[in-house]
Amino acid sequence: MIKLKCTTTNCQHNIKDHCNAGIIGISDKAVCSSRIKRAGGALEQTFAELEASEEFLSDAPNVVQCNACCIYQKNNRCTAASILVADHMLKTKCMTQIKPKHKK
Repeated sequence: MIKLKCTTTNCQHNIKDHCNAGIIGISDKAVCSSRIKRAGGALEQTFAELEASEEFLSDAPNVVQCNACCIYQKNNRCTAASILVADHMLKTKCMTQIKPKHKK
């Protein structure tokens, strides 16, 4: 994984659009299953981002485990060069998912 951008507004792992989780989990419906809500909510995340130093932010987690039906999913791992995880309706989802075209 080269680049992961996460724009969720209330996650323990998200600091300034960077994910500091060691492993990201993406479910079969492309939902981020490793998201953990912050105890203090979005306001606490704002304070954490104000205090965070840029040099301590990693570009991507070590592993992105993925079970979604996606062209980038190989052996339950994401092989995309970059992915975007963002809030979508009621869930936080992988927005990079591209479903494979089925041959007729």
